Amino acid sequence: MKKSELVQKSYEIAKERYAAVGVDVDAALARLQKLAVSIHCWQADDVTGFEKLDNLGGGGIQATGNYPGKARNIDELRADIEKVLTLVAGEHRLNLHEIYGDFGGKVVDRDQVEPEHFTSWMQWAKEKGLKLDFNSTSFGHPKSGDLTLANPDKSIRDFWIEHTKRCRKVSEEMGKFQNDPCIMNIWVHDGMKDLTVNRYEYRRLLEQSLDEIFAIDYKNMKDCIESKLFGIALESYTVGSHDFYLGYGAKKQKMVTLDMGHFHLSESVADKISSLLLFTPEIMLHVSRPVRWDSDHVVILNDDTIDLAKEIVRADALDKVHVGLDFFDASINRIGAYAIGIRSTQKAFLQGLLEPLAQLRKYEANGQYFERLALLEEAKVLPWNAVWDYFCLKNNIAVGEDYIAEIQQYEKDVTSKR
Repeated sequence: MKKSELVQKSYEIAKERYAAVGVDVDAALARLQKLAVSIHCWQADDVTGFEKLDNLGGGGIQATGNYPGKARNIDELRADIEKVLTLVAGEHRLNLHEIYGDFGGKVVDRDQVEPEHFTSWMQWAKEKGLKLDFNSTSFGHPKSGDLTLANPDKSIRDFWIEHTKRCRKVSEEMGKFQNDPCIMNIWVHDGMKDLTVNRYEYRRLLEQSLDEIFAIDYKNMKDCIESKLFGIALESYTVGSHDFYLGYGAKKQKMVTLDMGHFHLSESVADKISSLLLFTPEIMLHVSRPVRWDSDHVVILNDDTIDLAKEIVRADALDKVHVGLDFFDASINRIGAYAIGIRSTQKAFLQGLLEPLAQLRKYEANGQYFERLALLEEAKVLPWNAVWDYFCLKNNIAVGEDYIAEIQQYEKDVTSKR
């Protein structure tokens, strides 16, 4: 029997098995098909970007490893993204940091960036059926230091305010061009390595800077603000903490970004979803995998990812939660890292969509907690993998482990020659 026939047969059996517990598999697949993952461009080049500035690195950003074949320019980055898109199903988005602009070999400082520096990205994305998201970039610059938007030095603070304003303008033009809002994320690394006696003052300055940045109300972009527990070399104090952005987001009705690596390892990011949905308009996710710290390991199908996806489905919030990725592993094949991370994220959401939620809610409403726990456990071993294989098959992408050979061939033909 051909593999495609085996996949089809397994799917039909799985479909019947799920129907027995009240799950419409076809409806689940239809929803998964529409789940757009915002793919982060920086996995392909180790967060280097294409500026001609004296990039100093730092700011809590560190890609580890030196696997051969990283993208060295825009053409190579785009080629890698195009390859990734042949390995994953669905229509997705591409998330760009400001440092990935098409600067034409010219020096363009960050307070001078214009929409024209991303025109070629917009045109390319349209050709490839992608929508774009965007990020301001505060790290890796001579004026970064330990403080940017919270810097007491007004000249430095104004530089980063202007940069972020211009990034919002770029995002607005992206959203207008693609006729779909561009989501722009603001994350600044501002903090202190050791003890500070000015916590309040730095946060007051950050609030003041954000108010100035958000003074213009755009229609074709959406703002989101991202917290962090700590940054590399800034371990003792982070100005933009979760408490700060949660308060600011609720007060100003801004989207809050939840990065899975930006909290204590014992915290549940999944548990935060329902609370934020009550007080902020939408949520942006950066799906990552911390190992002991915010190490940005490749997303895998682990409990944290599954719990997060299930909680979003249980809250009926797929239209209010935007799913983006944020990891950069330079120790393995970068295309492979993309494929594993995207596919694992989709698998997690598929498990959430296949959960027998109606019956589980009925048990809970009736106080049948044994029955609820028993069904939750049995649902874990229902044949979701057969449904996943069928999802790949019907989208004409590699089923199961077949994508490994495709990536190996791309490495042989393309990345190994860089």
